[in-house]
Amino acid sequence: MTRSQYLFLSLFSLALVAFAVVLQQTGYQGVSFLPCPLCILQRVGYLGVAIFCFLAVGFSPVRKLFHGLAALSAAYGFSVAAQQVWLLSHPESSCGIDPLEVWINQFQLAKGLPWLLKADGLCSAKLPAILGLQVPEWSLFWFGVLLLVLLITFFRNSRA
Repeated sequence: MTRSQYLFLSLFSLALVAFAVVLQQTGYQGVSFLPCPLCILQRVGYLGVAIFCFLAVGFSPVRKLFHGLAALSAAYGFSVAAQQVWLLSHPESSCGIDPLEVWINQFQLAKGLPWLLKADGLCSAKLPAILGLQVPEWSLFWFGVLLLVLLITFFRNSRA
């Protein structure tokens, strides 16, 4: 991948996190979109992709390492988003109280950046769909796209 492609993936991942924060702050169709613990963990995945792709831009000797770490971050985010999509389709499996919330909110970063990393919502909450999909479904889609792009370019570059 070229430096500009890494930069694009980094900025795209940051844009997705920014969209989530805007959605959290302003809501949609009169409904507040409070982030749940799984939403916060997905933000961490997007931030991982963004950081590692950005580092790949600047450090060419270890670009392959950062590329692999970005792919791992995307795979991590994909698995968390898949878990949340599963919870949305099986709301009876949620007890309503998420033990992850207490664990996530006690981290110093969550206390220092509550607008970005504080979990307040329920993971199984049905919120208004955006263009036909729930936010976790969109997240699963975008993590899938990022993971696919990173894996294809990783292995294509390995053969070259």
